[in-house]
Amino acid sequence: NLAGRWRKHVRAGDAAATEHDFGKALALAFPDRLSRRRDSSGESWQSVGGRGFRLDPASPLARNQWIAVGEVAGHASGARILSAAAIDEAAVLQLFADRIEVRHDGEFDAATGAVMPTRSRRLGAIRLASGPDPSPDQAAIAQALLEGVREHGLQILPWDERALQLRYRTTFASRFDASIPALDEEMLSDRIEEWLSPLLIGKRRLGDMPEYALSGALEQLLGYDGMRALARLAPPQFTSPAGSQHAIDYSPDAGPTVEVRAQALFGLGSHPAVAGGRVPLILAITSPAGRPIQTTKDLPGFWQGSWRTV
Repeated sequence: NLAGRWRKHVRAGDAAATEHDFGKALALAFPDRLSRRRDSSGESWQSVGGRGFRLDPASPLARNQWIAVGEVAGHASGARILSAAAIDEAAVLQLFADRIEVRHDGEFDAATGAVMPTRSRRLGAIRLASGPDPSPDQAAIAQALLEGVREHGLQILPWDERALQLRYRTTFASRFDASIPALDEEMLSDRIEEWLSPLLIGKRRLGDMPEYALSGALEQLLGYDGMRALARLAPPQFTSPAGSQHAIDYSPDAGPTVEVRAQALFGLGSHPAVAGGRVPLILAITSPAGRPIQTTKDLPGFWQGSWRTV
C-alpha cells in the first residue's frame, strides 16, 4: 500500500510498522497536506499548504495535535478528510527541518492601527512558534500596515480635515473637468501603494504619520496641473471684500457652503460662486456674535430682505 512504499524512507525496516510510521510515510508522500489541529474538538485543521481541512470530531485522530492527510473530499477550504494517520511533532520537525523558516512580520490591530512586530518559525502556512521581534523588519511592518488598510478600508486612516476636504473638492470638481480625478474610495484603493506606502516607511502605527502627511500625499497624486485646475473650480477658501478668508466646506449634499459674518460681505452686490461661476456658494451668514441669521444662495435678496430686519 501507500505507506508500505514509503516505509524505507522512514526507517521502519522489517519491524512492524506503527501508526506513526504510517503518518511519516503519508507526510512524505503529501507534505502539503500535513496538518495541525486548530480547535479543541479536532474538527478544524490547518495544512502546511494553506488549505483548511475538516475531520469528524468523533474520529480517534481528532485527539492528535498533528496528522498526515492522505485523501480529502472537496476542493474548497474546509475539504473533508477521508484518510489520515497520526504523526507526532518531533517527527514533523525532523522530517521537514529543511522547510522550516524564520519570518519577521507582524499582526495588524485594527483597534489601535498598529503592528506588533513578531518573529515566527513557520512550516508553510503553519506557525510553529512566535514572539516579539527584537530586530523587526521595517519593510515587513510597513507592508503589514498597508495590508491592514486594504482589509479594513480607508476610513481607518487618521484623515485630517485638509485631506478630507481635498477629497470632497475633487469629487465636486470632477463633475466639471474630467481631467481632475475624484479621490474616492475606489480610486485611492486602486493606487494605494503609490500614495500610501511611502508614508508608512519606518512607522509601526498609522497614527505615527506626521500631520498633513495624507493631504500632502493626495496633492502629489493630483500633481501640479491637477492642483491648479482644482483651485480654479473648487477653491479651498472664499475671500471676502474685507480681505478675510473663510474655509469652504464641500461635504454637504446641498453644495459648497461657507460660514461668514454679514459684515465681511459688505460691498459684495452679486452672489459668489465656484466651478467657474456655475455653482453658487451656500452662504451661512451669521451676526457679529456668530449667531445664525440666514442661509442663502441669493445675497442681493438677503441685503434687500433679512438684513434690513436685523
